[in-house]
Amino acid sequence: MKSTARTNRESVYLQILADLQDRQVFTLQEIASSTAAAHPIVARNIIAELLRQGSLAHAGDQSEPTYRWQTDPAGFDPAQWIRGTISGTTIPESPPGDRPRERLLQQGVERLKLAELFAILIRTGRPGESAVQAGEKLAAQFGNSLEQIPDMGHSELKQISSAVSQPAFCQIMAGIELGRRIDTAREEGLQGRIRITGPGSAMRFCVSKFERLAKDRRQEEFHMVTLDTRNHPLASHCITVGTLRNSLVHPREVFRPAIRDAANCILVVHNHPSGDPTPSEQDIQVTERLESAAEIVGIPLVDHIIVAGNRALSLQEWRSGIR
Repeated sequence: MKSTARTNRESVYLQILADLQDRQVFTLQEIASSTAAAHPIVARNIIAELLRQGSLAHAGDQSEPTYRWQTDPAGFDPAQWIRGTISGTTIPESPPGDRPRERLLQQGVERLKLAELFAILIRTGRPGESAVQAGEKLAAQFGNSLEQIPDMGHSELKQISSAVSQPAFCQIMAGIELGRRIDTAREEGLQGRIRITGPGSAMRFCVSKFERLAKDRRQEEFHMVTLDTRNHPLASHCITVGTLRNSLVHPREVFRPAIRDAANCILVVHNHPSGDPTPSEQDIQVTERLESAAEIVGIPLVDHIIVAGNRALSLQEWRSGIR
């Protein structure tokens, strides 16, 4: 049911709009002295909105503000205008079947359209544009390019829809970041269940786990991953940063965290900032030295993976192929 305050408000709007419809041309003074006398500010706001929408226009250069209808006022539907312009500015005032929040609760979030998801984040519309309409504009703009939204600024989104206020912009960006963090946590959870059973699974794990190392780093970094008795990853440790050399990658620095983690075996990985994962002679020497140390310590080295850009190379597989 409508609240008494809302019913009274719509009654005032209807009275003022009916008065405007009776006049093809009118001045603010004429309106102020008629039905709008008790609500002059409301009358001015309605006239300003009708001007903005193009229903009214300024009528010449008279000494006082004068307005005229751009179209036949008899064809103007005040009730529909109120629903779309005044009552329709927030989601709770929409018909129940059109309310995204209610649909989310009743049918599940996966059933909502992209525009409805945007509308929930925007929450409150503006005169002339509801939250749902604003969501439809954003969905039309970014439907095939959602990846662009995180890079958008408030002013850029507001140009698409005036309903994207500062709070709405903050809610959209917070929703995006929350989704990112959930996705990262999910990936880390999956990685915890991955089994390193050979070069293929080792490369897939490293491409996912060390994506930023492969794509963003400008220096070589050497990392070690500890594995449990079922070859599930336990933890990763950065061993050194800089050009890979025997003097930098000392076995004690590699196996100290492995012993602390009670690792059953280890996997090592480093990046090639050049984008080419082909192993150097130094890469091979480091691998052989670690393999020798692994035999002594009793914690086997299952593989050495080199990541570079979108590619990865298994030294175990590479050495088997060239022999």
